[in-house]
Amino acid sequence: MENIRNKSVGEIVKLDFRAADIFSSYGIDFCCGGKISVAEACANSKCDETTVINSLEALQNEKGSAVHDFDSWDLGFLADYIIHTHHQYVTKAIPQILPLAQKVFDVHGANHKEVIRINELFQDLAEELLAHMQKEEGVLFPYIKKLAADDSAGKCTDPSCFGTVMGPISVMEREHESAGVILKELFRLSDGYTPPEDACNTFRVLYGKLKEFEDDLHRHIHLENNILFPKAIAMEHALQLN
Repeated sequence: MENIRNKSVGEIVKLDFRAADIFSSYGIDFCCGGKISVAEACANSKCDETTVINSLEALQNEKGSAVHDFDSWDLGFLADYIIHTHHQYVTKAIPQILPLAQKVFDVHGANHKEVIRINELFQDLAEELLAHMQKEEGVLFPYIKKLAADDSAGKCTDPSCFGTVMGPISVMEREHESAGVILKELFRLSDGYTPPEDACNTFRVLYGKLKEFEDDLHRHIHLENNILFPKAIAMEHALQLN
């Protein structure tokens, strides 16, 4: 138990992606907040540490795989996976959610003031994410894929136009933190995406879509913050020493 208690949340999810569902069920942030220990995360979320650790230990004892061993993947392949799985999801989901949020605001804003702010926040989040992903796909990810190709070929990598990879990664991580703040506020305002008793079908669909969006974005950011980015930094450093 002591070993799990002192491990970082991100490290545990990196080793077994199924742990993400356990952390999510206790309101523990495993993506942007993945660098803190399980003990600290439990204290921050005000959940019972022993219960969380017991759940994680039970997961370790279960038969079966961790779905995908993302940590063993080639970095270029992982970057492509993030684009084709998570970036594409965000790109498709935003045009579905925006009109739902606007409609719920128009119809229910008078009686449910929270949906006014929810509509505003999701518009902000959508704008931020679309610009964010464009930067990743246009600048950072191509460079990471080049690093991976150079590493496979056993040759030094050429300097980039932006210096070290740590520069754009720092920007991306700050933007992830900004997105995480919005997600937490959406969760709070919606009472954990729980529709009110008088909610119409559109209202219920909106909250269901927002919950799905949050779940995907948590996994998306985890893959970048806790696997892709630190490994790209280490790989670039090793290549420049050659």
